[in-house]
Amino acid sequence: MRPLKQLNKYLLKYKYRLLLGFVFIIGANIFGLFPAQIIREAFDLADAQISGKTIESTSFLSDWFAGKSFGSIILIFGGTVLVLYLIKGVFTFFMRQTIIIASRLIEYDIKNEIYEHYQMLDTSFYKQNNTGDIMNRISDDVSKVRMYLGPGIMYTLNLIVLFAMVVPTMFAINVRLSLFSLIPLPILSVIIYLVSNKINKQSEKVQSKLSDITTLSQETYSGIRIIKSYVKEHFFLSKLDAENQRYRNRSMDLVKTNAFFFPVMMLLIGMSTIFTIYIGGSEYISDANNPLLAEADKLSKGNILEFVIYVNMLTWPVTAIGWVTSIIQRASASQARINEFLHTTPNIKNPSNDHLELQGNIEFKDVHFTYPESGIEAINGLSFKVNQGETLAIIGRTGSGKSSIINLLLRNYDANSGEVLIDGKPIREINLNEYRENIGLVPQDVFLFSDTIENNIAFGYKNELPDRSIIEQAAKDAAIYASIQEFPDGFKTRVGERGITLSGGQKQRISIARAIIKSPKILIFDDCLSAVDTETEDEILTNLKRIMKDRTSLIVSHRVSSVKSADKILVIEHGQIVESGDHNSLIERKGSYYQTYQKQLLEKEENNFE
Repeated sequence: MRPLKQLNKYLLKYKYRLLLGFVFIIGANIFGLFPAQIIREAFDLADAQISGKTIESTSFLSDWFAGKSFGSIILIFGGTVLVLYLIKGVFTFFMRQTIIIASRLIEYDIKNEIYEHYQMLDTSFYKQNNTGDIMNRISDDVSKVRMYLGPGIMYTLNLIVLFAMVVPTMFAINVRLSLFSLIPLPILSVIIYLVSNKINKQSEKVQSKLSDITTLSQETYSGIRIIKSYVKEHFFLSKLDAENQRYRNRSMDLVKTNAFFFPVMMLLIGMSTIFTIYIGGSEYISDANNPLLAEADKLSKGNILEFVIYVNMLTWPVTAIGWVTSIIQRASASQARINEFLHTTPNIKNPSNDHLELQGNIEFKDVHFTYPESGIEAINGLSFKVNQGETLAIIGRTGSGKSSIINLLLRNYDANSGEVLIDGKPIREINLNEYRENIGLVPQDVFLFSDTIENNIAFGYKNELPDRSIIEQAAKDAAIYASIQEFPDGFKTRVGERGITLSGGQKQRISIARAIIKSPKILIFDDCLSAVDTETEDEILTNLKRIMKDRTSLIVSHRVSSVKSADKILVIEHGQIVESGDHNSLIERKGSYYQTYQKQLLEKEENNFE
């Protein structure tokens, strides 16, 4: 139960709703208890009428019986039982409306808490945990916790109240009959507990395998073009068939367990009724043959029927003990998993809420950085400076540390040593939220939402939807406006999941428009022009010179054509600067940059020749 202590704050939040639900539970059980006593009296009156005996009613209905026939009296009893059960139904309805809805409200709060916490966690958390596990904790695990907060609490309280009312009533009538009637119920509860655990484990295996099938199907649909290109359709069909076979085997194990469980449960319930009738009949015969026993102390036939009703009233709550125990176990395990993430603290925190007036001056001072997830050293003693309004380009081979510089500049990670300064202040000390709001990022791996082109571009704009003219201008600056106009729905065109309906170049240019519309103080291009032709690239870079006047730009690329117009170019290898300067000075030096330039120039000439 220890992990479930995390939920106490929600139970306190909805305490009045839960207390009201408890009142409704008491009301429902009170009005469920009276019918058994009225049925007993009606049965005894009927038995007396048949045998020619005289018996007086002791119920609160006795005043209504004066001058009425036997048939009318029975009808009054029947009508009263119906009314009492209707009232019980009303109380039961409100009981569920309070407790179950409270559990739904808590579920809503928990999901919001988890989702909000997810937003606070840094990049390293998402690298260390897969998306499926992250999603499972906010969906399936929360659902299991809700079962504890709803049915678990409701049935537990109902069982306590029912036992407190029914068991003393039964023992007051006949102790021996009560003991024999209740014997099968604990056995039933233990069996249900053991079988429920087995069913839960088998259900989890079935769900796990179903998750594997879903994952395989999702990957197949997402990568269908690659699968067809490599003619791997039959391979994936065989993989899916194997997964389906395992799913079927686990499902059949679950079906067999259920097939055993329900007949055993019904047998034990039936045994309780049989014990009640057999022992009750024996007690009735014994009392009838005992002349020393007062008539009022003898067990009547109606009492036996009353006991049968009581036993049936207790049967479901007692069987629910095992089920509820299983629910609590599952909820505890799920809450432990949820707590693991909720107790995860982000390595990157916002140190200040002070207003930030960003100018755009950037400086790296002897920065060293190693990725915590892999232990790979990405930056080794890096130092450079960019003044407001300048354009810095960073060029290097794959794995040279270009994107690591961007991660440190965005403060997705903190440097192990050295300092990253923004406007002369350590990046660790400035308002991180306002800092990032003033940065426009065009990532290497473009991500577009499953929405319209218009909304994907407008995503970068402050907190409200801008005028259409602003969106169109951003599209023109990113050299994507003409392509958008060719779509039948224009800016209202939906791009599909991750922008799958667009080409690589179109996705990159929409991503550029999304960054431009933000009017950032610092604009970062992380190798994002690789999928556009040289002519479009020149148009975009020319537009950027106009847009980013008096603002700082960083262009990370492996193509010389993307960086040659920058004020300063850094050539990076193994996390260190091997060359720096402008395009012309680096060409004159005839070092690493020059060799890269000559190689790419030769490749361009060969492509033009072809």
